[in-house]
Amino acid sequence: MKDVAIQFFNGVDEKVIPEIRLTKSKDGQAGQAFFRFNSPDALLSDNFKEIQGMYLIDEEGKITTREINIAVSKKNGKYTAIEAIYCWRSQRDFNRFMRFANRYAKQNGLAYEANNDK
Repeated sequence: MKDVAIQFFNGVDEKVIPEIRLTKSKDGQAGQAFFRFNSPDALLSDNFKEIQGMYLIDEEGKITTREINIAVSKKNGKYTAIEAIYCWRSQRDFNRFMRFANRYAKQNGLAYEANNDK
């Protein structure tokens, strides 16, 4: 199996594991995955301000999102995190994302828990 990776720069895997939260619409057809990388390696790059997107890569190919926010610490003005949002608008896109997420979790020894709070 090919490696499963998240990248901000083409060919450079992000080593920091993000916190990921999912939300879905009531009909389940649309939703979002919110990613937060605390102190990611990508921020150590001299050209981190040129980040154009986040790329989720696995054996099926690449999922791309352009919704990126670089968080700044209010205390010292340093860049501290990258936040990204991947949106899906169909069950097919959600299923594709979940196949990536399951591969990524397995490769990195992660587990997830459902939060059914209303």
